[in-house]
Amino acid sequence: MLIRPVSSVTSTIAKSLLFILLLSVATTGFAVFTLASSLKDAEVVNVAGSMRMQSYRLAHDIQIESIDFNSHIQEFERSLYSPSMTKLVSWNVPSDIIQDYYLIIGRWHELKQVLSSQDRKHYLVLVEKFVTEIDHFVFKLQKFSEDKLIKLAWAGGIGLGGILLISLFVVHFVRKQVVKPLHALVGASQRIKNRDFGVQLEVSNSNELGILTKMFNSMAKDLGVLYRNLEEAVNSKTAELQNANQSLQALYYSSQELTVTRIAPDNFRSILRHLLSLEGIESIRLEVVDNSDRSLIMDEGYDANHRYEKFEMKLGDNDLILGYLYCSYDQSHSTKALIESFIQLLSRAIHYNRAQKNAEQLIIMEERATIARELHDSLAQSLSYLKIQVTLLKRVISKLPEHQHREQSEQIASELSKGLNDAYTQLRELLTTFRLSIKEGDFGEALSAMLEEFSERTEAKINLTNNLSSIELDAHSQVHLLQLIREATVNAIKHANAQLIDVRCIDESGDVCIVIKDDGTGFDSNSSKIDHYGMSIMQERAVRLNGDLTIEAAQGEGCTVTLKYKSLKGAKFDDL
Repeated sequence: MLIRPVSSVTSTIAKSLLFILLLSVATTGFAVFTLASSLKDAEVVNVAGSMRMQSYRLAHDIQIESIDFNSHIQEFERSLYSPSMTKLVSWNVPSDIIQDYYLIIGRWHELKQVLSSQDRKHYLVLVEKFVTEIDHFVFKLQKFSEDKLIKLAWAGGIGLGGILLISLFVVHFVRKQVVKPLHALVGASQRIKNRDFGVQLEVSNSNELGILTKMFNSMAKDLGVLYRNLEEAVNSKTAELQNANQSLQALYYSSQELTVTRIAPDNFRSILRHLLSLEGIESIRLEVVDNSDRSLIMDEGYDANHRYEKFEMKLGDNDLILGYLYCSYDQSHSTKALIESFIQLLSRAIHYNRAQKNAEQLIIMEERATIARELHDSLAQSLSYLKIQVTLLKRVISKLPEHQHREQSEQIASELSKGLNDAYTQLRELLTTFRLSIKEGDFGEALSAMLEEFSERTEAKINLTNNLSSIELDAHSQVHLLQLIREATVNAIKHANAQLIDVRCIDESGDVCIVIKDDGTGFDSNSSKIDHYGMSIMQERAVRLNGDLTIEAAQGEGCTVTLKYKSLKGAKFDDL
């Protein structure tokens, strides 16, 4: 239902044009009437002016006794009663002019009687006053004619001014009520064309354009709602496709991390970054279960204030828990399903990491066991044979008759025997080292087993603190660390007679730090025994790990061996 407008643009413009028309008609009519009434004004003024001259002419005729006296009287009366003079008796002529006209007529009749009498010369006395009255009459006629012209000018000015004012009003009204709204509508149409539907034009009037503006605003609002709904639907579908594509890419790139030759912590971190890059994933934490005191923990955007859901990582139907994934995410079915897919990838990565390390350890151990068997079958038997021969040599020398040669021979045999014993002891230690194994690629279990074996063979108390993760250590570095700890522990037991040995394997802000401290007899760091204790071998292992080895020892104050290195990535490992 349409509401009838209070004010109409067309009606206002029509009224204004009607006013202009009426004002023009009125001005033109007044001007025509005034001009029509002024057509005889000049004639009246001339006739009235001639009456003055005729009055003086009559006086002159009396003085000269002109024969035209009577004709002049008749001419004066024709002028006095001429049609132009008689028209002064009208409604549009001021009353004072009419009265003056009647007064002149009355005075003329009085003067005519004088002129008709015998005392004509008395006219000469009265004519001056009569002419004065005619002058006043002519002046009033002139002023009346001028007033009409002035009124005509005023009427024309007022009419033109009114027309101009109404025209200006119409122009202003059209600009304000028509042109400005139309420009606003054109501009709004351009904005809508440019997909800007937030157009709300100001409705300042309730006329046709105001109603059009309201309808335009309503249309723009409806178009905006429809466009936004369509845009949201398109964006939603696009976002779903993009998320699906992003998820597929993340899964693809993450699966590529499992195809590398060696799966390292960087591969786990890369998979976590791919997972965090997905829509709906806020932050994650990966905890890889290890038998050591410290599991491997990796964070990506972790915030303790977030709410995390804990996921167990298993491989297939195996009950063995490989680790945990803590995830803060958008609680949607698709996101959770995607996280479960990544959990399978991470579980396989952990399993492959352990399998690769186990394979590397097996290869190293098999090679070292082969070397140990060869040493045992060749060099160890040769040394055993030499020991037997030296014993026989001692018995033969003891039966020699010459005392001096016997002492020298016994001394030489004793030194040979001592050298063989030392060589045999070192060979046994070397064979033990070669037979060292790391089960399932687990550094913590191998270290604990090795120190437990030492604890069973000595009265010394061995304390172990380990928070290194096996995932952060490859096979070669684990072997080097185990052998360095073994050599330092053996030195503390065998040479320093230590009662308390403290072994610490810790991670200091990414730096691997190994400390073996004992309360034994210690030794002078400048003594030649330092090489005898295998310190040079430990220094060589530290160099292979790109680390620094420091030995702090003093006579009677025990010994502290410290190994520290930053990264295992650039270390050069040689087969042992």
